[in-house]
Amino acid sequence: MIEPSKRPAKGSCLSSFATDYCVIDIETTGFGGALEIIELSALKVRDLQVTDAFSTLVKPDARVNYFVTQLTGITDAMARGGADLTPALRDYRDFIGSDVLIGYNVNFDINAIYDNMMRCFGSPLSNDYIDVLRLARRALPQLPDHKQTTVAGYLGIDIVGAHRAAKDCMICNGCYLSLSDMLSHRI
Repeated sequence: MIEPSKRPAKGSCLSSFATDYCVIDIETTGFGGALEIIELSALKVRDLQVTDAFSTLVKPDARVNYFVTQLTGITDAMARGGADLTPALRDYRDFIGSDVLIGYNVNFDINAIYDNMMRCFGSPLSNDYIDVLRLARRALPQLPDHKQTTVAGYLGIDIVGAHRAAKDCMICNGCYLSLSDMLSHRI
């Protein structure tokens, strides 16, 4: 991973609400420095309604380890059947376009996508973004933690299938809509 201070042209974290955006989520081979993307997903939202979806498995160089398989359900064999990174990332980039990106603890996803786009294309991910985790902390300070599944459970959003990128996009969008509504009523 590239050091945060060395990500020129990275988009900015917004504090405003959006009605047209893409919800993003990725799954990776881990959380440390040499992680690889194994799943890319996004939901295109227009006027707060989901209008399109994108999801693909991505073939990693390294094996998918036991912990990742237990968390996501993505086995090494499944990932090996995925798309090569460069064409998958090109299709993903085309899908999200210049939309505001929304995600849960989204800096992790943004940084991984940014680093891979720089490596594959020599161009950064420069979309502005909204972090739903920040909204959850502001709207629901009483919760014992602010994991996406905790927040979604509190808000009554179905979490069955969580930790797969496409389902996490749906969960995140539900949290975003609920939290945006909660916070807009406090203003």
